[in-house]
Amino acid sequence: MSSFRIFDIAGSAMQAQSVRLNTVASNLANADSVATRPEDAYKPRMPVFQAMLDAEQGPQGGASVGVQRIAESQRPAEARFQPGHPLADAQGYVYAPAVNAVEEMVNMMSASRLPSGPKRHSTAIPRL
Repeated sequence: MSSFRIFDIAGSAMQAQSVRLNTVASNLANADSVATRPEDAYKPRMPVFQAMLDAEQGPQGGASVGVQRIAESQRPAEARFQPGHPLADAQGYVYAPAVNAVEEMVNMMSASRLPSGPKRHSTAIPRL
């Protein structure tokens, strides 16, 4: 295996995490959208990753990371009682996506974290 193969592997992982960041951004952007019916509400998405073996180079060829598909959440939409809303149904409910902003922020921080070596933390006390 070529020593430059590591850059291909790292690049595929970074591209996969970029897709993850884009789905997080989409989920957060649609978190406050509402619909008249639960089935019309936005469904949060997340990528499903898979390892892809390099068949041309045999068992020593290495692998890369790819996005197999973008899955939609199966969580039901949240019913919110807002009778004055223009999209409210006959009972006064609108339906919002089941987007958990805290989960999405954790996904975003995890996807944007760069792998690195040991960290050196300063023990100096800052002057105030």
